[in-house]
This record gives sequence, C-alpha cells and structure tokens, in this order.
Amino acid sequence: MGDERVEAMEIDGQQRQEVAAAVPDGFNADYLRIYYGKLFPYGDFFKWLAYGNDAKHPGCDQSYIGRRELSFTLENDIYLRFQSFDSAAELETSIKEKCPFKIDIGPVYSVDPAKRHAYAQSGNNVFVPVERELIFDIDISDYDDVRYCCSGADTCLDCWPLMTIVIKILDTSLRGDFGFNHILWVYSGRRGVHCWVCDSRARKLSNEQRSAIADYFRVYKGGENSLKKVSLTGPVLHPFLARSYTDVLKCFFEDKLLHSQQLFASEERCQKILELIPDENVASELHDKWQGNRRSSISKEDVNAARWEQLKTTLQSGKHKTQGLRRCVEEIVFSYTYPRLDMEVSKHMNHLLKAPFCIHPKTGRVCVPIDPNNCEDFDPTAVPTLSQLLGELNAARMQIDSENDWERTSLEKYIRFFRTSFLQPMLKACKEELETAYSAKLQQSKNTLSW
Repeated sequence: MGDERVEAMEIDGQQRQEVAAAVPDGFNADYLRIYYGKLFPYGDFFKWLAYGNDAKHPGCDQSYIGRRELSFTLENDIYLRFQSFDSAAELETSIKEKCPFKIDIGPVYSVDPAKRHAYAQSGNNVFVPVERELIFDIDISDYDDVRYCCSGADTCLDCWPLMTIVIKILDTSLRGDFGFNHILWVYSGRRGVHCWVCDSRARKLSNEQRSAIADYFRVYKGGENSLKKVSLTGPVLHPFLARSYTDVLKCFFEDKLLHSQQLFASEERCQKILELIPDENVASELHDKWQGNRRSSISKEDVNAARWEQLKTTLQSGKHKTQGLRRCVEEIVFSYTYPRLDMEVSKHMNHLLKAPFCIHPKTGRVCVPIDPNNCEDFDPTAVPTLSQLLGELNAARMQIDSENDWERTSLEKYIRFFRTSFLQPMLKACKEELETAYSAKLQQSKNTLSW
C-alpha cells in the first residue's frame, strides 16, 4: 500500500463514512503504523510489566523493568531479541519506529538483556532469568482429532467452546487450588488462548515448581501412535478432576460437543470412540447395536445422544463393571474435552509468549483479553480487526475528541477490562507487597543497629 492510502485514511471528517467503508481488510505495515500510533495502550502495558517498580516508593527496584526482555518480529521475519526499555516513552518510541509485526514477552533477567554481552565477558554466568509469569499456551489445532468442523488454524463457533472449557477449568483451579488471584487470559488472535498468572508468588517460581504445576494439570497424554490418550487410575478421581468432570466437562460433552461435532454420526467417528474401550467384547457388542440402529427410526439429530446413552448403559451395567471399564465413560469425556496444554511453554522461565494487544498477521485480529467470568460469551469472530479499527477511527473524526483515540473504537471495552479488572487490582497488591517488604527491611536495619 502506498503513502496515498495512508493519507486518505487521515483525511477530514466530511468524508469519514466513505473512508470507513473504504479501509480494505488486511494486515500490512501501513495499517500497523496507525494502530501503534493511535491505539496501542503503551501506558497500561508498561505499568503491567513494571509491577509497581516504576513508582517513586523507596522500596521499588528501579532496575526491574529494564531487565525484562521484549522480542520484536519485524516484517519479513526479522527477529530482534533481547530488547529492553526503562520507560513507557522509550517503549512507545521504539515500537512506533520499528513497527513490529509481533511482540513477544520474555523473562526478567538478572541483568539488562541488551547489555548481556558485556556481562558474558566477565566469565561468570550472571545472565540468567530470575522472574517470569507462570504461562499457559493452548492451541485449538491440538484438538484436530476430536473436532470435525475445522482443522489446523481454522476455528468456528462450533469448536471454539473447547477453548472456553480450557479457561473455565484452569482459571478455577489456579485460583481455588493454588490461591493465585491476578490471572490474565488473552485471545491469541487466531487459534487459541494464552494465560498469564501474574501474582508475585507465581513470577518467582523455579522451573521445577513450574513443571510440577504443569504436571498437576496434565491428564491428556496424547501421542501420535497411542489410541488411548487418557488413563484415569485409582479407586477415586483426584478432587480437581472429579470437580472438573461434574461441574464442567460432562455437561459440555453431552449438551454441546456431542451434537456440534456429530461425534457418533458416522462409522469412522463411532470407531474412534470404540477404540477407547479396552474390552474388545464390549466394543464389539456396542458396534453391533449401532449397526442395528442404522435400520431403526432414530433420526440423524438423535443418533449422537442415543448412541452415547447406549454406550454409558453398556459400560456401567453390572456385568461390565470391571476394573478396566470402571473409568471408561469419564476417560472418553476427558479425551474429547479436557485442556491440552503445551507443557514446555509452562515449564521453563525463558519461553517467549506473544504480548496482549498485538495484531495477528494472518487474521488481522487484536490479541484481546478475555473475561474468565464471562468466557462463554467470548466470540473470536467478533474480535476487532485492524482494518475495522481504522475504519472506526475515521468514522469518529468529527465526534468530540476523547482523551484517547481507542475510546472511539471497539477496542475500548477490552482496554477498560484490562485496566479495571486486571491491572488496577494487581497494582494495588504490588504496592502493598512493596510497602510490606520495605517496612520489614527497615525494621531489620533497626534491629541490627540496636545491637
């Protein structure tokens, strides 16, 4: 796109309606420059990553934010690793100048990552990650074996609820089982969700502790060659799994997924479920019943529910209540619905993860935060696109000026949610922690002097 188009997008309000309609769909550097120039929430973004250390309180670590790695991916896949910034103004200047197609957030290091080479010459291993949010990355493409509407990076409203289930299960457990409070869920812009656990306790976890938490959530152990991806062992389910099953997974599987994905609607799909039953005789018995059903009057709409009920009745009947089959119904539900995490991302401090409020280059959609309390209302197809936002900016030219350009676009509700529901409560907690730590330090000094 040439300079003429950019200028056309900046013209006066008399033509705003015409221009708003004339911003073609797409993603390119010219669109991105306007987004970074007018809409990206630099102040809130920087305040988040500073965790209260940008204030004037004597307990602040003034070097903290400058030790955080940001990574920029420029046009044509040019990578700029180990970027660091001491102020929101410095961050804003760099992003506007470089116009990154993607921004990734890395850990806080022991020293400024931009000066790592100077420290490397000293011979000591002083350049190491010391802090990082506990993160989770879930892609819907990892569910391709249980969704029939889409595959790969494609999503629709029939399969997206699988991501809603991820948020419900993990958010409830992170808060209830682990006691974390400051959790940010973000739409990846195309095919999944990212989770940032930002409590100071979470940020200071070692790699071993991160691995332990990731393993706590690991139920789905899918391998290309293993048919059975979930094994629920022991006489009773772990309380977390039992709660997930009864409160979320069972209802979702039976009321939604069964029908939206037509899980029993073909021989091939039925076979996939029968392969999860370890007793071949039982699987064969069900297969014969379903073959008979084909000649019955069960309508196509009812076939999924009818076959599922037959499967449950067969597996849970007295004659089949053997040790191997006892958990089979739950295992099928978990296989199809339970969160499938990218374990390596969660286990290591030094993994990069895409920043909120980036634009996904393939879809042009903004990586917006998701409210976990209303995640079932989140519609990925309704997330604002880059071209839509530019159109809204143009259409709003004649309106009374707001303090921020984003207030006149559909990005407003997402930035307000980020600020009021996540950022402000988290910064309040950070301030209290800084003051407590500083008071304790002063008291310790007094006690030392009194000796």
